[in-house]
Amino acid sequence: MMEISEDSLFQSVKEIIRQSREKVFRIANSTLLLTYWQIGKLIIEDEQQGKERTEYGKYMLKKLSQKLTLEFGKGFDYTNLSNMRKFYTAFPIVYALRQQFSWAHYTFSHSK
Repeated sequence: MMEISEDSLFQSVKEIIRQSREKVFRIANSTLLLTYWQIGKLIIEDEQQGKERTEYGKYMLKKLSQKLTLEFGKGFDYTNLSNMRKFYTAFPIVYALRQQFSWAHYTFSHSK
């Protein structure tokens, strides 16, 4: 009788932990997507005020990347910032984002 109760308790606790982890992942993923979308939007808006877009854009992204990397560590290199820019360009309406997709899905499917 004791074994059945312990197993039932274990299964119940395990399910709570699993559901909580899934919820945390979804919230974190959604927040990350929105963050990268907002960064991409700011980059595009800043570029549109630049005089020579191509050269200015490359220079600005490199400088921004250096500063962000110093402040926050890896994850904000030139390539990632370029992907955030492309992300906003591909999905200019924030509500069009598919929250169940991860950043990797957007990055790999739209960077080709």
